[in-house]
Amino acid sequence: MTSPDSPVRTRHDSRPASAPAPAGRKRAADRKRADSRPDSASRPSWVLIVPACLAAALAVLPLGYLAVRALEHGPAFAWDVIADDRTGQLLLRSLGLTATVVAACLLLGISLAWLTTRTALPGARVWSVLVTLPLAVPSYVTAFAWLSAAPSLAGFTGSALALTLASFPYVYLPVAAALRGTDPGHEEVARSLGRGPLRTLLSVTLPQLRPAAAGGGLLVALYVLSDFGAVSLMRYDTFTRGIYTSYRASFDRTPAAALSAVLVLMTIALVAAETRTRGRAGYSRTGAGTARRAVPAALGRLRLPALAWCGAVVAAAVGFPLATLGYWLAVGSSATWDPATLTSTALTTLGVAAAGAALTTLLALPVGVIAARHRGRLAHLLEQAAYAGHAVPGITVALALVFFAVRYARPLYQETPLLICAYAVLFLPVAVAATRAAVLQAPPVLDDVARSLGRTPFGVLREVTVPLAAPGVAAGAALTFVVCMKELPATLLLRPTGMDTLATRLWTETGTGSFAAAAPYAAMLILLAAVPSYLLGRHRT
Repeated sequence: MTSPDSPVRTRHDSRPASAPAPAGRKRAADRKRADSRPDSASRPSWVLIVPACLAAALAVLPLGYLAVRALEHGPAFAWDVIADDRTGQLLLRSLGLTATVVAACLLLGISLAWLTTRTALPGARVWSVLVTLPLAVPSYVTAFAWLSAAPSLAGFTGSALALTLASFPYVYLPVAAALRGTDPGHEEVARSLGRGPLRTLLSVTLPQLRPAAAGGGLLVALYVLSDFGAVSLMRYDTFTRGIYTSYRASFDRTPAAALSAVLVLMTIALVAAETRTRGRAGYSRTGAGTARRAVPAALGRLRLPALAWCGAVVAAAVGFPLATLGYWLAVGSSATWDPATLTSTALTTLGVAAAGAALTTLLALPVGVIAARHRGRLAHLLEQAAYAGHAVPGITVALALVFFAVRYARPLYQETPLLICAYAVLFLPVAVAATRAAVLQAPPVLDDVARSLGRTPFGVLREVTVPLAAPGVAAGAALTFVVCMKELPATLLLRPTGMDTLATRLWTETGTGSFAAAAPYAAMLILLAAVPSYLLGRHRT
């Protein structure tokens, strides 16, 4: 038997209660206790919850309309519509188009962001502005330009091409911002350990871009699912075109509502999948001092191919549509169009787009802060509710708001505030994604410090969170302003009598085959949308 004085026995004796635990075990125990006990600071305050719930309620309003309309004739009738072979075909077509466009946008957005922010690409600042300009070109204008030049593109190919060229900046902008805000020290350590540029890019850089790329890809997917103009011009049947045809073909709204309900379920599934890809990793820099700029990587023999790649994308997304519009302007030089009407329509477009962007940004701020700073069922529910209305087609959102206004808010019927609310429902995810990404880049420890100094939840939000996230929130507001100007189906139904926007006027002229008469409105729309797009391209954090 081992004696009590034996070294072996001594090694297995427990420490006295007063003896300090090793530092590593103590930190692990502290973390475990912190995770197991409720912490009031980790829960959203009412300052955020109340406005976030209001935003979520507005976003899910069309879902209530769908529930009423889809079940109007009973669940059996709605199921017959959903189980129809035609619905299955629309589902496969929509999913196939969405997957193709998202994959292409990820390739374009990530590659262009890396070239313009992390390499010695000649004219990188100019290219960073040019690749954001497609935001100023509506998808239906891009589709019209390519279709008028190559009618054989009609169908899946033309739809995928037009939507990819119109929406890849949704991936480029957040990925470029993440690359500029990421500490290059991780990549330098990887290279010092013998990893080459390609292995460093795949194993270190891309994992850090996962939240930004996933968020941008989600926006692209929602954009494709809800697009109506491009697929209609390309004569490719998706859910949105099927819903529009159903609305036009019958006074009975139940079949179209049932199809819209399927589209909403697809949206919820996409948002849930994107949420799961985030994981629990932290992506903010917590070190002292200012962020260092990464040393641009030399392109060497890839210099000319990189320039050709950037030039080809810009030419296809911006140059070709502008050249097509120039052609129609020249052809239609003798056509009659009133400059006063064009100016009045442009001012109206600016006014409603600015109001829509302001309301959307205000509603997105509390939702984005909660999504970035807090975990739990409430945070996920609020964020998913904000995204749910985005994939509902604009025509369905418009009819839902008309249904609500006629029954419960008659003074709003066919008035501008109802159109502004439609913009908020449709584009709330754009502002939420930008706000969440901006708040994630600000270390949460600064909020804790402010609270420890006696700041109220509203004071922390006003003095710490919002100022730190202001550049990203402003970028989201500018992006929302652009998409509000380009919105078409909801504006067609909700605009007050006698009011036209550039998008509705362009659609009206194009629908009658008056391409020359439509060209001035298309050119003015692109010109106005190019200003915030240019500012987005120049924005460097």
